[in-house]
Amino acid sequence: MVRLGMALLLLATPAMAEETVTRDHTVSVTSTVPVIAGRKSTLYVRERATPQVLKHGAGGKVVLFVHGAGTPAEVSFDVAYQDYSWMAYLAAAGFDVFSVDMTGYGGSARPAPMNDKCNLSPDQQKGFGVNCPQSYPGNLTNITSDWNDISAAVDFIARLRHVKKIDLVGWSQGGPRAGGWTANHPGKVARLVLLAPAYNRETKADTPPLPVPGPVFNTQSHDEFIANWDRQAPCPGQVDKAAADAVWADMLKSDAIGAAWSPAVRRAAISSSGFGWTREKVKAMTTPTLMVSGVNDKQVDPQRVRDFYADIGSTQKVFVDLGCSSHMAMWEKNHLLLFAASREWLEKGTVNGQSAAMLKLGY
Repeated sequence: MVRLGMALLLLATPAMAEETVTRDHTVSVTSTVPVIAGRKSTLYVRERATPQVLKHGAGGKVVLFVHGAGTPAEVSFDVAYQDYSWMAYLAAAGFDVFSVDMTGYGGSARPAPMNDKCNLSPDQQKGFGVNCPQSYPGNLTNITSDWNDISAAVDFIARLRHVKKIDLVGWSQGGPRAGGWTANHPGKVARLVLLAPAYNRETKADTPPLPVPGPVFNTQSHDEFIANWDRQAPCPGQVDKAAADAVWADMLKSDAIGAAWSPAVRRAAISSSGFGWTREKVKAMTTPTLMVSGVNDKQVDPQRVRDFYADIGSTQKVFVDLGCSSHMAMWEKNHLLLFAASREWLEKGTVNGQSAAMLKLGY
C-alpha cells in the first residue's frame, strides 16, 4: 500500500471563481415500497452547480449522490458549514451535482407507518415512553425499492441534462444502493465513488418475502449522534464541534416531525438490504470504481471495503485508506483529501495519477 498525503492535499481546493447555488426538484416515481407499491410517490432531488452550469449544462460532468442508512442526502453531502459540502466542492469544479433522498428520508415521501412510534423497535419505543405492537409488519423499504428510486432520479437527470451516462457517489448503505444499481445498469454509469460501502460477501441473491420482518424505521437523538461519532474519533482535531453542530442542525431541519418529538430526533426508514448486491454481481462489475475507508470506521469494518476491492471485476479500481477518519469522513478534518480524490477520479479515473492501486492518504 502506497502512502500519499501531501501531494493530494495540494490539489484539495478547486478554484472558487463562481458561487455555486442550489435548485430543488420533485421527482415522480411509481413506488415499489411494499406499503405504497404501485402508487405514485415523490422523491426530493437537490441540484448544486454554478449559475453558468445551471443555464448551459456541464456536458458529461454530471454526478448523483446516494445517501446511507440514517442521514438524508442533503445533510450527508451538502452540509451548511465552511467547506464541508462535498456537493459544493464538485460543483465549484464544474460538475452538475445532484443528490436524492430515498423514500422515507429527508424531503422525499415518508409513508404513514413512519409517523407511528409503535413501529420502532421495542428498545427505541422505551425512549418515547411507549410500549405497543407494530401497526405495520416489517421494514419499510428494501434494496429493490431503493434501486427503483435511484432509477427514477437517474432518468429525471438524464432527461434534464440530456446525458446517457452519469457518475454515482454513495456512502455506507449507499454502497449497495449506488453500487448495486450500477451493477444492474452498467451502461448508465461512467464512474463510481463509494465511501465506506456496506459490502457483504454473504449477501443473498434471492429476494425474500416482503416486507422483511423487523422495525419499520429508527430514530437518532443528538446524544446518540454524538456518542456514535465520539467512539470513532480518537485523533486530535478529527472532529470540529461547530461542524458537528451544523450537521445536527441540518438533520433536524430535514425532518420537521422528528424534530418536534421529545427528545428531538431524525427519523429514517429501515431498508432491508441483505439481498441483491451479491459477490457474483460485484465480480461482474466493470465500472471504474474508487472506494474510500476511514481507518477509525466502527460502522463499516474497513476489511469489508478491502473485500470489495478484491472482489470487484473492474480493472480500474482504487482503494483509499483515509487516515484520522471515521464513518463520517466527509464531515471531518481530512474531508478535503476525500473530496479531491473523488474529483480526480470523476475527471480522470485516477487518484494521484494511479488507476489501479491501494493508497494511504492523510497519515
